[in-house]
Amino acid sequence: MQKFSYTEILERAQTSARRADWEQLSLDLQLLLLGDESTQGTALSDPNVTPALLNLAMQVLESGSFQERWDIAKVFPNFGIDALPPLIELLKDEEADPESQWFAIRILGNFHHPQVVETLIEVLKTSHSEELNSMAVSVLATLGSTAVHVIEELLHEDSTRLFATQALGQIRRSQTVPLLMQVVNDSDAQVRAIAIEALSSFHSPEITALLITALKDVAAPVRIAAVSGLGFCEGRDLVKHLRPLLFDLNLEVCRQAAIALGRLATPEAATALYEALKSEYMPENLAIDLVRALGWMPIVDALIYLECVFMTTSDEGIQLEIVQTLGRVGENLRSQATAILLACPTRTPTVRQAVALSLGQLGDPNAIDPLIAMLADADEGVRLHVISALKTLDAEVAYQKLGQIEAQESDLKTGIAIALQEWSY
Repeated sequence: MQKFSYTEILERAQTSARRADWEQLSLDLQLLLLGDESTQGTALSDPNVTPALLNLAMQVLESGSFQERWDIAKVFPNFGIDALPPLIELLKDEEADPESQWFAIRILGNFHHPQVVETLIEVLKTSHSEELNSMAVSVLATLGSTAVHVIEELLHEDSTRLFATQALGQIRRSQTVPLLMQVVNDSDAQVRAIAIEALSSFHSPEITALLITALKDVAAPVRIAAVSGLGFCEGRDLVKHLRPLLFDLNLEVCRQAAIALGRLATPEAATALYEALKSEYMPENLAIDLVRALGWMPIVDALIYLECVFMTTSDEGIQLEIVQTLGRVGENLRSQATAILLACPTRTPTVRQAVALSLGQLGDPNAIDPLIAMLADADEGVRLHVISALKTLDAEVAYQKLGQIEAQESDLKTGIAIALQEWSY
């Protein structure tokens, strides 16, 4: 590959600018400023050339394609604070391309400078662009504690309170807690939801009390944030507060309540989920979430409740979810889960297939003989799942047992013959 000198690359860059060849200009500037030490050092050491290079980079930023802007953004940190004035000027230009302004805000995030904070605050106060405001919030959040005191001022203005709350929510430092608490009762539900969700990252009795209060908020997003946060808290009475949310009018609130109770993983939480599952008005998709929540609990109570539901429901979807959930339990509960699967009556081929698969996943050798008995199943899919499970459990032991069995029942005899044949492949 031909290697060009610093002077040659600079001349080519200037020619590319005159031709409005932004792709080549971007490549040349990257070579000059991000290349080896010879080109980079020369470009940044010449006080007469550096401003010209910055001007060329701004041309790409203002007029290039998205990809060209993305690439040229990498060179701006090399200019240091000299890059701030033209970038800020671009943001003030009402006629500028919004995409170039979006990139300018993104680039400013590389500079932890007071002028950057002031500029971003001004964007939030004056811009009507959701994309620009969102990027300004994200950049303010990356500036961390240096921006908190300025963001606090935005909380007192109706037009910027939402953006300020979003920024505080992304910073997630303890110094933001008092500010977030100021807006948990704001008239804007979106502000309340963001504040509650952010406060959930911090744990204290005061914050837990705030989350419990927010469970009764009229806005579903606020209730969702509060329910989700309480799933990571500790407290004896949390189940009492979360149980009613399993019957909330908003389905996502119900779902998050199930997840939160599953995380608590206490016998009381398991009971709350089971009682909700027994409700005749429980929709199937939510019932499946309740089953999964019980499956996350590393306690025997949860398995007992899953068995009770399996025995009493005629819904195949719920039965299938219970069987699959039992196949994923932790090692300390595998023997109990195996016993439940072997005891549960399986009414449909789909559920029987799932039982075989889950028994294989659990890895309990006590399931080998019952699985061999399932080879008499009339459904070919069930037999194939049984063979797969036997191989997963202990292929050698299962193969030996298959060879030793003298089956009297014709269906089982056929099933064993098919299994032995499958084993040979």
